[in-house]
Formats: sequence, structure tokens, C-alpha cells
Amino acid sequence: MRLLIAAVGKLKQGPERELCTHYLDRAEALGRSLGLSPLTSIELSESRAPEAAARRCAEAEALLAKIPNHFTIVCLDPGGEMRSSEAFASSLGAWRDDAAAPGVAFVLGGPDGHGQPVLDRASRSLSLGPMTLPHGLARIVFAEQLYRAMTILAGHPYHRA
Repeated sequence: MRLLIAAVGKLKQGPERELCTHYLDRAEALGRSLGLSPLTSIELSESRAPEAAARRCAEAEALLAKIPNHFTIVCLDPGGEMRSSEAFASSLGAWRDDAAAPGVAFVLGGPDGHGQPVLDRASRSLSLGPMTLPHGLARIVFAEQLYRAMTILAGHPYHRA
């Protein structure tokens, strides 16, 4: 099953990008043995529209244009469902085993949040927790949790809950 991480906003060169890349590379390598590859990550520029609603809408349309039509869409959103690492791993395994879903797209909106078109297409919305995180840190946390979920599915000792 193909995995796509689609994010509004670009990580600058430096420690945030390096750490995010570190976890995504590890996830890509482990995912091959689990039927969870390829793992692709795309970054889209933030909209420059003057109003938040217009920015959300423009970013949503840009995101949807990059996501294949038959992919399951999972929004990462502060108002989404909070799941344990084990529960997220279980969901990832279930999506992989669902023959109807050729891939899953994990979508991170811009600073103004998700536009309605993305929310309408999403089958699930997940939260990384109740605290507000800087966008770059949220991407790192998600990349680590994706890698952690794969280690749980693989029975790897990385996850020691």
C-alpha cells in the first residue's frame, strides 16, 4: 500500500528537516517489508490569499490535486480523534489489509487549518494531542509516530510501552 504525506508549508534546511527526514527514511525502509511502500512526502506552498477562509480553500484544492482519487485521506487536525500509538498501528495495518484502498494520504493543513474540501474527502481526522504544536514539530511527531506504528506492526523492539 502506498503512503503519502501531504503538507502545506515547507520545512527549512536544518534540524527540523533532518529529524523529519530521519524518521521518514526509517519508515520507508521498514515499510517495504510490511507492504507499506512507497512512502512519499510532498510539501506545498502556503497560500498568499488575504483572508484565512480563502487561504484554507486554496490550500485544500492544491492538496487534493496532489492526492490520487482512490486514496484514503486522513487529516491531521487538532480537533481530530486522539489515538494511542498501538491504535494508530492497528489502523495502519487495517488500511494496508483493505484491498479497496491502494494508498493512504496523511494531510497536514497550513497555519489556518484544513479547508472544507479536504475535510469533506477525509475518512478520518486524527489529532497529535491537545497542545498546539509548531507546524514543523507536528510533522516530526507524525513522522516518528508513523515509524513507531510500523515497528509495532513488525514486532520490532523500538516501541516499549
